[in-house]
Amino acid sequence: MTKPPISKKVLSDKLWSTVQSSDKTAIQKKVEQFMSGEDVLLDQHLFAFDIQASKVHAQGLQRIDILSHAELEQITVSLDDLLYQFKKGLFVLDQSFEDGHSAIEYFLTEQLGDLGKKIHTGRSRNDQVAVATRLYCKQALLDLKQINVQIAQVCLTQAEQHKDSIMPGYTHIQRAVVSSWGLWFASFAESFCDNSQLAQQTLDWIDANPLGTAAGYGVNLELDRDFTTEALGFARMQVNPMYVQNSRGKFELQVLMAFKQAMLDIRRLAWDLSLFTSAEFNLVKLPDLFSTGSSIMPNKRNPDTVELMRAHYAKLVGVYNEIESLLSLPSGYQRDLQNTKAPLINGITESLLCLALVPELLSGVDICHANCEKAIEPAMFATDKAIELAREGVPFRQAYQQLKDNYQDLAQRSPLQALRDRVSPGACANLKLSEMADRLENV
Repeated sequence: MTKPPISKKVLSDKLWSTVQSSDKTAIQKKVEQFMSGEDVLLDQHLFAFDIQASKVHAQGLQRIDILSHAELEQITVSLDDLLYQFKKGLFVLDQSFEDGHSAIEYFLTEQLGDLGKKIHTGRSRNDQVAVATRLYCKQALLDLKQINVQIAQVCLTQAEQHKDSIMPGYTHIQRAVVSSWGLWFASFAESFCDNSQLAQQTLDWIDANPLGTAAGYGVNLELDRDFTTEALGFARMQVNPMYVQNSRGKFELQVLMAFKQAMLDIRRLAWDLSLFTSAEFNLVKLPDLFSTGSSIMPNKRNPDTVELMRAHYAKLVGVYNEIESLLSLPSGYQRDLQNTKAPLINGITESLLCLALVPELLSGVDICHANCEKAIEPAMFATDKAIELAREGVPFRQAYQQLKDNYQDLAQRSPLQALRDRVSPGACANLKLSEMADRLENV
């Protein structure tokens, strides 16, 4: 049976404080507020993982006889109760706690008395936050991989549907050659294939268990770290306790780098759509859901959602640089590392929100086929004609000069035939969509 939520009256003193609340000065309270900041609110994202790691740590303590079977059972039931209350909103992780780690210990102590105080045996807040963060990052990378796959699949579907849809191809934002929407969609399909693979590779790279390294020097207990590694679903143990602390921030940067690659592609995609929806291009229309009206001009609908997607990469660069900038530190744990939490969580959370909109956006893009075909000019066939002459034996540079500014004979060419003649691997008539689909299956 679920017990009542934890009483907040016990939380005025920190677990590790040497000063009782009645003795604290105003400045001391300000110091505590400064040191904790928004830490406990950020821990809402990590709390379930922290509880999971606490359960496994308790199991490990029982394996070396620090806890009895009965004590382990009581702690496990209590932690399951805490997770239930947290998910149902009955237990609120707010600023009455210093952080999520102390909230777990307080909850156990409130429910189990002195038995609850045993949970911290053999671990530090240092490895506690490291393991919760690592589990959080693993889930984030799985989410990133999945949304990358979904975006790639939508792009493959659209590429197949529009493989013969005429599109002007641009270089330097100037009309260059006849192209297709199939090629455009396929370009993003392949990029998000790459992004999904990178997310998996990054997950493999960070998939190491820091639990059991304590404050960075190990403990004088024979902790069964192989057991906790397997129980928490890690691929391997992160062996050296000092490196666990030295890798704080380093692993977070690599996780954000995987997100940066995806968001870099979103920025380019958003730029394209911003241009193509303008009256000057007028090649596509966005779903109404992704545009908004002007506050003053009745004639306007603005691609606001796409513009915010375009802007998001800059925010991700900002949080990446914030973490990178604070990592000028000596070996061992330094409290500076607390400040990696906010940029990591904010970067991941906001990126996933952005990426989740992309499949619906791309599925709903309405191509203005007539305008696309009108944009095709005779000069855009010149490259194809030059290659045809080269195939007939004319030196390519001679063919190039022959066609330069001499496009009159190309006016009758068919854009659709130009697409069907473009047979090199990956080109309009040979998109290799099945190969990309196979890559996604393998990821």
